[in-house]
Amino acid sequence: MKPSRRRFLAGAAASCAVSARAAAQAPAPDVDLLLVLLNDGSGSIDADEYRLQREGTAAALEHPQVLAAIGRLRTGAIAVAYGEWGTPGAPEAILPWTRIAGAADAADFADRLIAAPRRFQSYNAIGDALEMGIGMIGAAPFRAARATIDLAGDGPDMRSLVPAAAARDRAVAMGVTINALAIQTEGAFSRFGPLREHYETNVIGGPNAFVASARDRTDFAYAIFNKLVREIS
Repeated sequence: MKPSRRRFLAGAAASCAVSARAAAQAPAPDVDLLLVLLNDGSGSIDADEYRLQREGTAAALEHPQVLAAIGRLRTGAIAVAYGEWGTPGAPEAILPWTRIAGAADAADFADRLIAAPRRFQSYNAIGDALEMGIGMIGAAPFRAARATIDLAGDGPDMRSLVPAAAARDRAVAMGVTINALAIQTEGAFSRFGPLREHYETNVIGGPNAFVASARDRTDFAYAIFNKLVREIS
């Protein structure tokens, strides 16, 4: 195993170990769902597309039907964290865990998401993004019955230090569900086959895991809205 990969995996494991010690020392607030949102920040995303991803995610979280779905949960709350991916071994967590239990919480998260500066990524290292998501769940300051990683992208796994399928299998073994949103731009990465099928084979996993599709980035907001309602419900 390459030294860079060992360091990457060791960091994720250490994060989970620290979280376990913290959980043993102090009870955490209770939510129904831990949800990690991971959007594509790779070089194929231009400024307008990047804005559409951020704004679409923010709008979906604030949508009345999403808030109603949260309100019907046992605790009436979920916890959300947000990150972006692309560079092998270097996805970035953008927003920390936030408890969302109503419109004010969702609006605050959405405002911070829109205002956060862009972190430029390169390539499509989906496996490393999933490893970061696993670490984020392990470090969450909340307890929940369910944990989900929600990954959106317009390309396949490329140059990951940890292959997507291997990271997926590790997450599923820990009880984490991975869903995906395939942004299917025409002709993109055709040598890998249909993007939806690539995500079904290599990315998603866990109980009731699914791949949603967006025809292009302008369709992203509607797709992520439907996806969130399904995941929360």
